[in-house]
Amino acid sequence: MQTVFRLGFVTGATPDKWAARWRERHPRERLELVPVQQADQERALRAGEVDMCLVRLPVTTDGLHVVRLYDEQPVVVVSTDHVVSAVDEVELADLADEQLVVDPRRVPGWTDVARTERLAWPAMSDEEAIEVAASGAGIAVVPLSVARLHHRKDAVHRPVTDLPETTVALAWLVENDGERTQEMVGITRGRTSRSSRG
Repeated sequence: MQTVFRLGFVTGATPDKWAARWRERHPRERLELVPVQQADQERALRAGEVDMCLVRLPVTTDGLHVVRLYDEQPVVVVSTDHVVSAVDEVELADLADEQLVVDPRRVPGWTDVARTERLAWPAMSDEEAIEVAASGAGIAVVPLSVARLHHRKDAVHRPVTDLPETTVALAWLVENDGERTQEMVGITRGRTSRSSRG
């Protein structure tokens, strides 16, 4: 009987190459890729909806193993006629008069620089936030991979040079630390099927 291994992945993370390697090595064990929103990544993991998850840090590490994989540049997404579209990059202070449509907790330092009272924006997915930014009603600050994933002709993105990079990591419950999870860790770190753990 074929077992199922569920790998969650946050928006913008690209598990395809690792999934292909898993399927080559474990043809009898089905790998299911499960998309999760960043706001839901930790809950899905702790609730057992996924066996492991490509998460965007930070997460609460109590009861979790976390292996950092790679860092990403944060970018601001604006409409094509926005003044930011005319420059190559910005600093956070350059955006101080804008309406930030994503959760300010996702943008380190935003509350310190913002000069405009934030409207009561509803919680929205990254795709929805980028759609609002494209309309000119506000701006969205997201990781580069998210901006590329939801690219639109009516929006542009520019690096925010003084924001810390965001980190994508592989996370799993401490109690689920078995052969399958260690095999996936090895795959994401580039170990071949012949190399030993270490």
